[in-house]
Amino acid sequence: MPIASRLAGFAACALAAQLAAAQSSDIFKCVDESGRAHYTNVKKDAQGRNCTLVTREVSVIPSGTSPAAAARGAAPGAQAAAASFPRVDRDTQKSRDDSRRRILEDELSAEEKSLARARQDLAEQESVRGGDEKNYQKVLDRLQPYKDAVDRHERNVAALRRELANLKQ
Repeated sequence: MPIASRLAGFAACALAAQLAAAQSSDIFKCVDESGRAHYTNVKKDAQGRNCTLVTREVSVIPSGTSPAAAARGAAPGAQAAAASFPRVDRDTQKSRDDSRRRILEDELSAEEKSLARARQDLAEQESVRGGDEKNYQKVLDRLQPYKDAVDRHERNVAALRRELANLKQ
C-alpha cells in the first residue's frame, strides 16, 4: 500500500477521533469559590477544578402545544388534544362567576369597613398630643403605623374594585 494512501487513512481516522471528542455529550457541573455552579461540556475545562459529571447524554424533546394553541390550530394533530381538554358548561361557569363576584363584594365591604376604622384611629391619634412629644419627629413616628394601615386598606380597596371591574358581566 502506498504511503500517501496510508497517510490519508491515518488523517481520516485522526479527524474522526477529533470530531467524536468535540461532540462529547458529557456535561460537568463545576462549583467555583463563591459557591456558584457552572456547567460545561469541555472536559479540559473541568479537569483540576471542583467538577462532577452530571450526565453523559443530553436529550432534546420538542415541547408540546398548549390547549389554547391547539384550539387555534397551531399544530397538526393538536385538535385531538383540544377536544380532550376539560370544558365547563355555561351554567356551571355562570355559577362560579356569580360566586366569585359575591366573594369579592364581601371582601370589598369588609375592607371598606377596615379602611373607615383605620381612618378613624388615625384621626384620634392625630388629635392626641403627649407631653413627652416635644420633638415633632416622635409624633410622626407614633402616627406612622396608623398611616401605613390606612394606606394598606386603600390599596386593598382599589385592588378589589379593579378585580370586580374585570369580571365578565
